Amino acid sequence: MTRRLPPLNAVRAFEAAARLGSMSLAAAELCVTAGAISQQIAKLEDYYGRQLFIRRHHQLLLTDTGQTVYSACVELMNELAALTEQIVGGTGPAHLVISVLPSVGTRWLSHQLPDFLRQAPHVRIDLRLEEDPVDFLRNRIDVRLSYGEHLYPELTTTPFAQDRVTPMCAPTWMHSGRVRTGEPLSLPDEDLIHVQWRTGFSAYPTWESWFSAAGEPRTVQADRGHRCDSASVAIELAAAGAGIVLGQFLLADEALKSGRLVTPFDVAPRLSFQYCAVQTPAGVRNPAARLFVDWLLARTEQF
Repeated sequence: MTRRLPPLNAVRAFEAAARLGSMSLAAAELCVTAGAISQQIAKLEDYYGRQLFIRRHHQLLLTDTGQTVYSACVELMNELAALTEQIVGGTGPAHLVISVLPSVGTRWLSHQLPDFLRQAPHVRIDLRLEEDPVDFLRNRIDVRLSYGEHLYPELTTTPFAQDRVTPMCAPTWMHSGRVRTGEPLSLPDEDLIHVQWRTGFSAYPTWESWFSAAGEPRTVQADRGHRCDSASVAIELAAAGAGIVLGQFLLADEALKSGRLVTPFDVAPRLSFQYCAVQTPAGVRNPAARLFVDWLLARTEQF
């Protein structure tokens, strides 16, 4: 039976325009004119009998049909790229796009990646710090590190760490007598550093939930302490001796190992959700991505 295939030059032009969100950028990438890109897309729309793009306020937006076609195009091109890598592998480095939450990327992954790159010297990474949600197809993301298994239900999600939280402070702060080990209620509201978690962040930890876990339920007056909208900044404030933070072990890993932070209490409840590696089907088949996820699982066994 004869296979029905769309005009492949038109598919290539459409994929570039959809990915870049611009006819002119697609033309520059493919070394043709913007008019040629427009003609190829019109040809593809004629072939399918459906509109693939909508122009709105100088933006190029995909229709529902366009999104379906684009998803198939990305899968096809990723498959071809993977096949090419298998056949002519060794002629160049493998490229890996890693998207990660800013706090995890800054405070943990950036310190750990040199170990991965020593084990995989043929891999070149493109590290992107960004909040959820992310567009896997448009941005060609191979692996996304997110908090929670529920954010991308249609994709492959691999949990790699269920972090814990506990009070953390600088050694000088603890030795100053402002913290009495084993006495949670001795912590004054004025010394607590709070993280203002972004809207939509799932089941974030609070000082009140920690006091409950410690068996000392208490109402905390957050406005009497310090507040930050970044977990990274909150941890740095504590390490600098500005107070005591309810810190995550994953994010404070380097500061704890170096002794810049200490943990005065043994109570360390787990977060409600796990950190996860998320991948599209093409990302799962990417050898460099598989290598990275395997390394990630081994690296986080302690959490």
